[in-house]
Amino acid sequence: MRLGFIGTGTIASAVVRGVAGQGHDIRISARSKARADALAAEIPEVQIAELQEILDHSEVVFLGLMVQAAPAILDRLTFPADLHVVSFMAGADLERVSVLVAPAQAAAVMMPFPGIAQGGSAIMALGDAELLTRIFVPQNTLFMLRDAGELDAYLCAQAVLSPVARLTAEAANWLGQRVSDPAQGEAFLRMLISSSLAGSVAEDLLTALNTPGGYNQRLRHHMEAAGMDKDLAAGLDALQG
Repeated sequence: MRLGFIGTGTIASAVVRGVAGQGHDIRISARSKARADALAAEIPEVQIAELQEILDHSEVVFLGLMVQAAPAILDRLTFPADLHVVSFMAGADLERVSVLVAPAQAAAVMMPFPGIAQGGSAIMALGDAELLTRIFVPQNTLFMLRDAGELDAYLCAQAVLSPVARLTAEAANWLGQRVSDPAQGEAFLRMLISSSLAGSVAEDLLTALNTPGGYNQRLRHHMEAAGMDKDLAAGLDALQG
């Protein structure tokens, strides 16, 4: 397909890398020049182009802009009516994207993660499942949502990733001070956590790790007593606001 990217931030750059090598013709903007130059040098099918050229050439254009900056950038452009637009902009639902890109079709809002660059990533999305499947599956897994309310709830809940990463980093640092190879210790923890969660429903994993007096149960009880559950629920409620 002819794919275009307006915005080459961290997420958009990861998506470009994720769709590379699949026969697509890819044009990207130079809004983040260093990232755009790196992508063009790294990936043969990537070209840097002006914004209007990206719109005129592409079948699908991905918007990787900050939602606050989008109107000033997009209002100066002419969107072809047959263009499909997919937005990465958190805070802009399909209705708002439709206004920004008219008369083009606001096909979907999707929230990818950096892991999409390598594939095997989860993708939250709202809109045209068939189009997104053509581009991103089977390399990744789509989680299609019903409406803007579900997208907002998923956006809040996915923020648990950062605390999980922080806990993993803290445990790895603690382990690294006690073993001969700290890098191996962190790699072990990352693999243990990712493979365990990928292969089991969370509640089932908790049951399996609930051996009376075992290490996992004792640490979980310590953290629950410190308010972990209540703090997490309060934090998610605050995000949804």
